[in-house]
Amino acid sequence: MKIYDEKHLKNIVLLGAPKAGKTLLAEDMVFEAGITHRRGTIEGKNTVSDFHEIEQERGNSVFASSMHTEWRDYKINIIDTPGFDDFIGEMVSAARVADTCVIVVNAQYGVEVGTELIWDYIDRMQKPAIFAINQVDHPKADFETALSQVRDRFGKAVVQMQYPLNQGESFNAIIDLLKMVMYRFPAEGGRPEKLPIPESEKEKAMALHNELVERAAENHEGLMEKYFEKGTLDEDEMREGLMLGMIHHDVFPVFVVSAKKNMGSGRLMGFIDNVAPSPLEAKPEQTMDGKEVTFDQEQPAAAFVFKTHLEPNLGKLTFFKVISGEITTSSELINSQTGAAERFHQLFIMDGKTRNPVERLVAGDIGATLKLRDTYTNQTLHARGYDVTIKPMEYPEPRIRTAVTARSKKDDERIGEVLQKIHQEDPTLEVEFSPEVKQLLISGQGELHLAVCKWILENVYKLPVEFETPRIAYRETIRKGANATYRHKKQSGGAGQFAEVHMKVEAYSEGMPEPKDYSVRGKEVIDLPWGGKLVFYNCIVGGVIDARFIPSILKGVMEKMEEGPITGSRVRDVRVMVYDGKMHPVDSNDISFKIAGMMAFREAFLKSEPQLLEPIYDLEVLVPEDIMGEVMGDLQTRRALIMGMDSRDNYQVIKARTPLATLDRYSTALRSLSQGRARFTQHFSDYASVPADVQQKLSKSVQMAEAV
Repeated sequence: MKIYDEKHLKNIVLLGAPKAGKTLLAEDMVFEAGITHRRGTIEGKNTVSDFHEIEQERGNSVFASSMHTEWRDYKINIIDTPGFDDFIGEMVSAARVADTCVIVVNAQYGVEVGTELIWDYIDRMQKPAIFAINQVDHPKADFETALSQVRDRFGKAVVQMQYPLNQGESFNAIIDLLKMVMYRFPAEGGRPEKLPIPESEKEKAMALHNELVERAAENHEGLMEKYFEKGTLDEDEMREGLMLGMIHHDVFPVFVVSAKKNMGSGRLMGFIDNVAPSPLEAKPEQTMDGKEVTFDQEQPAAAFVFKTHLEPNLGKLTFFKVISGEITTSSELINSQTGAAERFHQLFIMDGKTRNPVERLVAGDIGATLKLRDTYTNQTLHARGYDVTIKPMEYPEPRIRTAVTARSKKDDERIGEVLQKIHQEDPTLEVEFSPEVKQLLISGQGELHLAVCKWILENVYKLPVEFETPRIAYRETIRKGANATYRHKKQSGGAGQFAEVHMKVEAYSEGMPEPKDYSVRGKEVIDLPWGGKLVFYNCIVGGVIDARFIPSILKGVMEKMEEGPITGSRVRDVRVMVYDGKMHPVDSNDISFKIAGMMAFREAFLKSEPQLLEPIYDLEVLVPEDIMGEVMGDLQTRRALIMGMDSRDNYQVIKARTPLATLDRYSTALRSLSQGRARFTQHFSDYASVPADVQQKLSKSVQMAEAV
């Protein structure tokens, strides 16, 4: 396979909402370039990118897939991505290593929520972007409305390059505003005829062409001077201006395609070849220490790992982009995060599941290798002595979680190991064992994300599992103070146990005055690992309890705080005064005072108006205005407190404080309410009091469980 230098490489990612047509557009591209000899279809389950069993079963992309074309002396690396935001990690990873993002827009629906979501990341990365309005052959296609929505959402940077002459079922022609020609396609698609623009379209085409010339000229002072001098720009000058605009995130060209009919993909690839920036022209990569690394073949080798895929029968397939230098089948590079040395024995250019062996890959190229031992997604590999760490990708926080258990007890140990492997492959799927709620928890981007995880567990790793509603990590505290006395006495032959502790427990708040009714001999302020504080006072006078037993009393209090008296949840924000007690010269010991301290704390706590606290999350819902009422109504049923409303672009933003207990499967409910048009983010805020009826219900359920 021919090796292309960094000047003749183009890296693109296909992004867009579900059913926008990304996979078929990728299919057109590799077919037109002669990489494949027939175009696959979703129905035929034979496309290059959707080759995983679960993708063929579901009929949509789940994983990002790499492929390539060779088009007019350029190599174009293409990454096809899923459309559902449950798989945002796949989109973010692919966009990170692409030099140009091709955003596919459905001509029927225009800008959808999926488009909005990924744009946030493209904009943050300042990646060059092209819009491809697809499905103009559909009976309900409305190119002008879709274009208008793109302009409304993405502003004056949107530049029209083409428009369809006859959209709908009879679509077969595109007016090109850069070349000022009409492309007419045969019925089966493919290579079009180049024809003059019809007389009926010349005035419209010329007006749009002049707009395009102006936009191209705006991006360079020298081009602007030429434009003023000549009143126009030639095609090469326009390409130069458009490229500069794309690099600076100031120009977003719009193209027309019908992926189903294979019309327009060749012209799009031609533009990518001629105008879209190569790695050499793209913005340099940023390192963790703020430096820049250019895609220079003459520098020492460095590579950034953007995807890891584990194949049970094949091993670990690692996808990477060469940042500098070149990598060969004899290269040994150092993992900057772990210090481990990794040797490359094989290098591949991937076309879906097909591995095409190559001997080397140069700066700017994208490839894969097998069986790197200690390297995973988001890590950097570099030549020995060339210490560089590429800034890692940032993924969104999870929006849904579930508890997972193996159906068979013999798989209990294995399930954690397998989930860690899946996490290494997909960092947006987080795994933790919570000792507080005693459950193994996985957190992801949505119901579909978790369903795919379950499918992988059961079908790839042959590990049947059950998903359960996760328990809530409540907290317990008190609203007033109370005293308690507890005597621990045990005599069973030999040395006995004796301790008596008098204790007062109060609610703690920052800045409250010191206790006035007791003589404070010692004070310890403990920042609890689970949040909040314990303030412990030694108020013993007259030596009624020896000072050496005070730490044991504190230990007993701390142990009870880890499993509170109401629901077994952790206790926070209390202060304890140990002010009196008794001891025995022979039978008193540490264990006696620990038990007495624990039980005295429990009794005092239960007399102090116990209050259960629940985790509260700040929720931000991005929703179209026409369904705002339904979304607000649903939030109110979830005990949400609406904090405010705002507008962002074409959407309304609802801000609310919502108990975690009511957010279970919220992503599914919101998707159903909005037909997938709304999305949300959630972040932990703090703990707040549970309503009295909810607390009573939770307390009773715990008591019943303990009775059983």
